[in-house]
Amino acid sequence: MRILHSMLRVADLEIALGFYTRLLGMSLQRRKDYPEGRFTLAFVGYGDEQESTVLELTHNWDRDAYTVGDGYGHIAIEVADAAVTCAQAKEMGYQVTREAGVMKHGRTVIAFLEDPDGYKIELIQKGTQLD
Repeated sequence: MRILHSMLRVADLEIALGFYTRLLGMSLQRRKDYPEGRFTLAFVGYGDEQESTVLELTHNWDRDAYTVGDGYGHIAIEVADAAVTCAQAKEMGYQVTREAGVMKHGRTVIAFLEDPDGYKIELIQKGTQLD
């Protein structure tokens, strides 16, 4: 058994795809429109969908916005340098909600971003996951 994907509902698919592909370096694995259901699915990730876990971005054509639930936490992504990724995010107009630095009760270097729909993305700097 393995985890196949996690799904996020997004208000604007093109903007969401830009965040996950241009800033976070994921590749678009597949995309399909479902006109009869009025939605589009796009799957993004770091490896082939047949072998890696991916994110399913769901765009319902008749919705402009979603409320991020209070039970949702975040998606964690390993990056080479959290500070560099934060700087790139700012340059691209994305929201950095916690600058890169050592976590309060540990030694792991982390940072937090928000994607265009307000979902939290935790950046964990490679090689610092000691806790």
